[in-house]
Amino acid sequence: MLIEMKLMLPILVRIRRCFVVFVWKYPLPASVRTELLLLVAIVAAIAGLVFKQSLLAAGQAAALLGAAGLILAIVFASMRVAHHAEILAAKVGDPYGTMILTLSAVVVEVIILAIMMGKESSPTLVRDTIYSAVMLDVNGILGLAALLGGLKHGEQAYNDDSSRTYCVMILTAMGISMVVPEFVPEAKWHLYSAFTIVAMIMLYTLFLRMQVGVHSYFFSYSYPKRSMPRENADADPEDEPLTASIVTLVLGVIVIGVLAEVMSALLTEGLKGSEAPPAIAAIVVAAISASPEIMTAMRAALANRMQAVVNIALGASLSTVILTVPVMEAIALYTGQPFIMAMSPVQTVMIAITLIVAAINLNDGETNAIEGMTHFVLFATFVMLSVLGL
Repeated sequence: MLIEMKLMLPILVRIRRCFVVFVWKYPLPASVRTELLLLVAIVAAIAGLVFKQSLLAAGQAAALLGAAGLILAIVFASMRVAHHAEILAAKVGDPYGTMILTLSAVVVEVIILAIMMGKESSPTLVRDTIYSAVMLDVNGILGLAALLGGLKHGEQAYNDDSSRTYCVMILTAMGISMVVPEFVPEAKWHLYSAFTIVAMIMLYTLFLRMQVGVHSYFFSYSYPKRSMPRENADADPEDEPLTASIVTLVLGVIVIGVLAEVMSALLTEGLKGSEAPPAIAAIVVAAISASPEIMTAMRAALANRMQAVVNIALGASLSTVILTVPVMEAIALYTGQPFIMAMSPVQTVMIAITLIVAAINLNDGETNAIEGMTHFVLFATFVMLSVLGL
């Protein structure tokens, strides 16, 4: 361990020296300083690409340390993605704004999965990642947001049409793609994969038409003016042009993809031969893709905007299943190598409990701290089961 850390020290010194010299010689303009976190993430991505092989050669401890640093950089980039998604949401309104955020998160997840599938031999990575993402979104994000928001504001109102629509579509999509495959003969997997792709596309096409068409009111809620939060100075939609927010958001997603590519290689090397839980890689992917949503949802809950939380948490879960599954199934058909999509018995039970609790809690148009706690306890159970390797 000490030898590996000694090998790592010169690399860290070189990175720090390059960054200090660059900032000293080229002072940042004000417009760039506002995106300092994204700039740090870009520098980390470049450093990761340059020093990737050195970190891999330095041993497992160095690889894990490098992976941790890149995960932190991904969080920084995600914070800026979340910021600009909020600006877009304020400009175009719900449900379009939160849809942009959830779709950007799914794009990140698909990119990371595609990258990691090239490095991982685990046939359950896709299944475990989707399962982890749903548990994180529904129980983690929604649960913590409803808990914190409930403690601050009491009961928080939202449009219950949206929650019912989301829940029934998540149940249908996960049932088709992650429960039924358990009963499909192995020799006919390619036929069912093709059917799954068509079914997911049909579901999402109809959902998208509802969300942005005549039923868009399902996913919005009219708050009294007195309950609307004041826009803070750095999130005022008038301060930044729409084009700049879109470009920065896209750039952030690209940077996250580059960071994820290097991080996945370092994480795989760092965990090799360890006794880490088998699903740790899937949980990391799910957490990375959800990081912009987590911060946005917490801010919305504390600002008493529960509709945004529902759209983000449940919309992200639905988008993860309904968009990730067809892309990965298409890759499986192209390569001729099927993934194991059928959930394990423990995963099936946890998803069933989660969706039943969500259907009961989100049926009256108001959330409170007790409902938030029930979901957060389910999330803690998911974490505990993952630690136990289940």
